[in-house]
Amino acid sequence: MSDPQQLERRLGTFDATAIGLGSMLGAGVFVVFAPAAALAGNLLVLSVLIAGVVAYCNAVASAALAATYPTSGGTYVYGRKQLGEWPGFLAGWGFVTGKTASCAAMALTFGSYVASGYAVPVAVAAVVALTGVNLLGITRTALLTRILLCMVLATLVFVAIAAVLGPYAGAAQAGTPSGNPAGVLPAAGLMFFAFAGYARIATLGEEVKNPTRAIPRAILAALAAAFAIYLLLAVLLLNHLGERLSASGAPLLDAVVDSRLGAAAPLVQAGAAAACLGALLALITGVGRTTLAMARERDLPGPLAKVGGAHTVPYVAELAVAGVVIVLLLTTNVITVVGFSSFGVLVYYAVANASAFTLTAHPGYAPRWLNVVGFLGCVVLAFTLPPASVLTMAAVLAAGMSGRWLVLRFRRHQSKP
Repeated sequence: MSDPQQLERRLGTFDATAIGLGSMLGAGVFVVFAPAAALAGNLLVLSVLIAGVVAYCNAVASAALAATYPTSGGTYVYGRKQLGEWPGFLAGWGFVTGKTASCAAMALTFGSYVASGYAVPVAVAAVVALTGVNLLGITRTALLTRILLCMVLATLVFVAIAAVLGPYAGAAQAGTPSGNPAGVLPAAGLMFFAFAGYARIATLGEEVKNPTRAIPRAILAALAAAFAIYLLLAVLLLNHLGERLSASGAPLLDAVVDSRLGAAAPLVQAGAAAACLGALLALITGVGRTTLAMARERDLPGPLAKVGGAHTVPYVAELAVAGVVIVLLLTTNVITVVGFSSFGVLVYYAVANASAFTLTAHPGYAPRWLNVVGFLGCVVLAFTLPPASVLTMAAVLAAGMSGRWLVLRFRRHQSKP
């Protein structure tokens, strides 16, 4: 069997950090604070802290593994190498299914901000356009991600200023929400959805220059920046919107509308649109690379492993992911998949921590005990998510595992003389 076609190393540390941070900020910052506040109340900051600690454990595990196995596929590859084929498949299947649904959610959110009456057609157009960018090569993906990230960061700075300045003259004072200790862990599980973007750096391991050094730096830098931003926004939004935060459909937009800078609300809408595009771009890229890796191991159809074109991209996997996302947009309502995606990603990182624990050499930033904390944190947060999210994703994971078992059994039967 010939060696699979390889991708080219074109990304530096800054590019990889930008892709990870762009994924995190776009994936959750504009949507996740309201449902998390509805669960935790004024203990939202504690939920952010817990999610950040678990994310840090996962990040250092991913960094150590990515430096050891600098190839496309992320935890799917790590699980196969360190734990065996089945744990690797579980991680890969959870990532591909959960993040494909997240792609559709990000696209629809973009469509809703840009043209609410035509959200689905605009979302489909965004998927087609960004897939085209990805097919032009990973350096184009990184360039567009940097541009969108700058727009998002400028928007978040503006939101923070609006929240600090406070409500406009004559506005009703926001009541302080009560705390709900029982909701802290479920809220942390939802907040984890917003931290999950650093996985995109690991899935691009085959395209990063000097991966042993660059990938750990990029993962930790992106996570540190996102954690600081989320913590600050949680404090400011609770103080500014109070009990209205939990009922807000667009909390960052409402924070500006209800402030002395309310006339500039369209700027926030533009920033939210940029955030969704940045997240969607990185999500399609990451899911495509994991699909590529799974196809190389025949856990998904072989043609998905094809790499080619002038820019050396996994074009079949990219087009397949785009096709599935468009089908989801046209047939389902995917705006409520935050919990669904969080469960899949937490399973993915539980496998990452277990894989990192079995490494023979542990770098100083990733001691073995952190892998234990990360694994337990992922399991606890996963099973404290809303029951509907847990049951739905558990059914999807079970279907994937059953399908693989049937395929392997069929192959064994076919191979017998």
